[in-house]
Amino acid sequence: MTLAFDTCLAACSAAVVEDGRVLARRADPMLRGHQERLAPLVAEVMAEAGLGFDRLDRVGVTVGPGSFTGLRVGLAFAKGLGAALSIPVVGVGLLEALAEPLAAEAPGTVFAALDAKRGQVYLQAFAGGAALMAPDALEIGVALARLAELAGHGPATLVGSGAALLAQVLPGARLIAADHADPAAVARLAAVRPPVPPRPLYLRAPDARLPGGKVLGA
Repeated sequence: MTLAFDTCLAACSAAVVEDGRVLARRADPMLRGHQERLAPLVAEVMAEAGLGFDRLDRVGVTVGPGSFTGLRVGLAFAKGLGAALSIPVVGVGLLEALAEPLAAEAPGTVFAALDAKRGQVYLQAFAGGAALMAPDALEIGVALARLAELAGHGPATLVGSGAALLAQVLPGARLIAADHADPAAVARLAAVRPPVPPRPLYLRAPDARLPGGKVLGA
């Protein structure tokens, strides 16, 4: 039994999955407030599934890329819950979670792309459920070249908030706009992973600034 949640993007979401079957799933759209909403949301999902926390075998959590604050909220909560229940906590990349539901239904190449702002996208490509590249933060021009290079694996699907930014190089591609991962996909991936402690996936430095505009750490 796996409980998983995602706080990296524009939603706070959670799901409980057993042997690939979704027992409960909820997603609340939000750009802020994940820290206050996550614990009640998890409690609601567990109640909807009719389960006590003692029935869980592991916890899955998205590790990024995404909001610096959001992913830290999810990681901290997951680690605390895992420690309290003495069960493994497994990290799942957000891009692979976006692509996971499409592995069976979308032949060819699936490109998971997030708008990273500042003229960049976060990108990862998959074929047959296997990653063709590591997740990366790329200038849009470089990302377009990467798509052209990898698009020879059959029909293409672009999923995520950055899909429309890259569609020009794949005019026949299927576009799926998504601003958060399906927590059930996170749970399914976490359920079959080795129980390695999760670490945040930072593809570029956090864009945090001090008063006056000075970059933190600069």
